[in-house]
Amino acid sequence: MVKHDDYMTPPYAWENIAHFLPKDKLCYEPFYGDGRSGEMLRGLGLQVIHEDTDFFTNTYDFDYICTNPPFSKLKEIFAKLKDIGKPFVVLSPCSKLTTKYFSKLFAREIQIIIPPKRIHFEKLVDGKPIEGWKSRCSFDCFYYCWKMNLPADLVWLTV
Repeated sequence: MVKHDDYMTPPYAWENIAHFLPKDKLCYEPFYGDGRSGEMLRGLGLQVIHEDTDFFTNTYDFDYICTNPPFSKLKEIFAKLKDIGKPFVVLSPCSKLTTKYFSKLFAREIQIIIPPKRIHFEKLVDGKPIEGWKSRCSFDCFYYCWKMNLPADLVWLTV
């Protein structure tokens, strides 16, 4: 069975946090999807590496990561992020906060940005939108931040 784990980030999700992302540093958006997230981040004034390559084997030189990764691979992705050691902002379900693996990796080190409303993603299958797909997410997501020097460990965004 093929697992389709391509959910594209709407522009407002990146706009929510644009003021926290350094524009004078090189951002790496490792999960390509349909390529639009790199374009959106560039549109917010960021310098971005965003190419259709394998996150786990990349050799790019960058300053921080900003991404919405495949949720089915979060355990491996967060472990790799910790290993890389660079600052990151990762959009992920709020339920990750209570997993053992996440706590072991980032206890007392993580900062969280809580969006002003639920983020609704666009689903793709084989790189194409699903006809008739209702973009309504059934769970909430946070922006998990590490080494991003936010003004507080918990940042609530308002509408």
